[in-house]
Amino acid sequence: MNSALVSGQQAKGAPATANRRGLKKDALSFVSNIVIGIASTAPAYSLAAALGSIVMVVKFNVPAILIAAYVPMLFIAAAYYHLNRADPDCGTSFSWVTRAMGPYCGWMAGWAIIATDILVMPGLAQVAALYSFRFFGIDAPGATTQAVVGVGYIALMTAFCYLGIELSARTQKLLLAAEIVLLAIFAAVALLKVYGTAPPGGSTHIAPGWFNPFAVSDFGAFAQAMLIAVFIYWGWDCGTSVNEETENPRTAPARAVLVSTLFLLALYLLVAVAAVAFAEPGLEKNSGDNFLAPLANSVLGFWPAQLLILSVVTSAIASTLTTILPTARTVVSMAHAGALPKQFGEIHPRFMTPGFATLVMGAFSILWYIVLCYIPNTDILADSVTATAFGIAFYYALTGFACAVYYRRELRKSAKNFIFIGVVPALGGLIMMALFVMACQSYVKPDQDSTAICGVGPALVFGVGCLGLGVILMILARIWLPDFFQRKPEVVDLSQMSS
Repeated sequence: MNSALVSGQQAKGAPATANRRGLKKDALSFVSNIVIGIASTAPAYSLAAALGSIVMVVKFNVPAILIAAYVPMLFIAAAYYHLNRADPDCGTSFSWVTRAMGPYCGWMAGWAIIATDILVMPGLAQVAALYSFRFFGIDAPGATTQAVVGVGYIALMTAFCYLGIELSARTQKLLLAAEIVLLAIFAAVALLKVYGTAPPGGSTHIAPGWFNPFAVSDFGAFAQAMLIAVFIYWGWDCGTSVNEETENPRTAPARAVLVSTLFLLALYLLVAVAAVAFAEPGLEKNSGDNFLAPLANSVLGFWPAQLLILSVVTSAIASTLTTILPTARTVVSMAHAGALPKQFGEIHPRFMTPGFATLVMGAFSILWYIVLCYIPNTDILADSVTATAFGIAFYYALTGFACAVYYRRELRKSAKNFIFIGVVPALGGLIMMALFVMACQSYVKPDQDSTAICGVGPALVFGVGCLGLGVILMILARIWLPDFFQRKPEVVDLSQMSS
């Protein structure tokens, strides 16, 4: 296993070397980069939390929505591919947007990554805690007990990220392998029962219309389902945040991004099709936040279903780990660029990790989780996770635009450049901006289970509020760290890409 994670030089016992920031050089392989990208999306957690919600909105057209949502993800992945080849910086969108569009847009892109990751952490910890109790047959743990377990998961994953990138990658590989195997078994058994021994409650065979996005006639339902689907894909870009610690930093993370997104599409389609086919004719009663658990029991039986529940726990834990990784490295990149105080850029001399930034990320995540746990609203944690849609759409859109702007002098050199480096990333950015507007419209009013904050839905308050806080912090940074904001936009230098 180590040979898949550590470079050949290190595997032979050579001392670890540091890169330009002090992070461990060549610590990760191409395979490990893919693992981090897939694991950060938390496939089992994402499907358990979101699949039922998509079913509730579009019924049998879940596969169509997953395909439609994949298109903008692929377009933005193309932007990541080209930008990482030009500038393999662990700050990813922060660094790229700064180079292409200037320091103000860059600072906000970096802040959106940080804020979005902190917003999602309580939800991950909460799901990990709840499903841990459910695994042991406890369906309604006390709020304090649940919070303690959730805090424990965040603290443990923060420690893993602090102690070393190889330890984090090895942990990811084990957790992800178990998760994928269990999801594949669930899907295979469900489809065998659908096409073989039909389930007692009935089922239905897969139909071509399930894969047609145009079959969803209600635009509002289509938009809402797309927002949820974009969330379950989010996280594949985590692999680029460890590009400076990966072998072949210009090419390996870029290729890993494309492989990760394709794998996720295949996995999500397989599980979704199997679940929907097996659940019919009782599809509607199975929709909701706990879509997979009752289905797993019917498909696999009690004990195998318990393993699937356990995979949701490991999925949420793995995503907690990979949420801390990119945030800490974005902070380090911002500090080294002069956009944050220098202390945030400190690298641990022994572990070669962003020690200070990692601890700060863990501390703020724990604080935000505790605050949400004791706000008297049962859905406030879910609203915090939903709020991530705003940050995701915002920094993905900026990244798509940045690719076209950064390569602007290369776009006229060939039709291929114009389409794949200019049009495709820019179109991805436009779709993400459209999703941002749709999210504002969708969440401006609280749903029936939420308490309004000044008459506005909590998800919108958290999501747009965090971006607004970023504007205030950027103004303060402009006062205290003026040098960074003197930077001018740049264009790509192809001569540096071969070095």
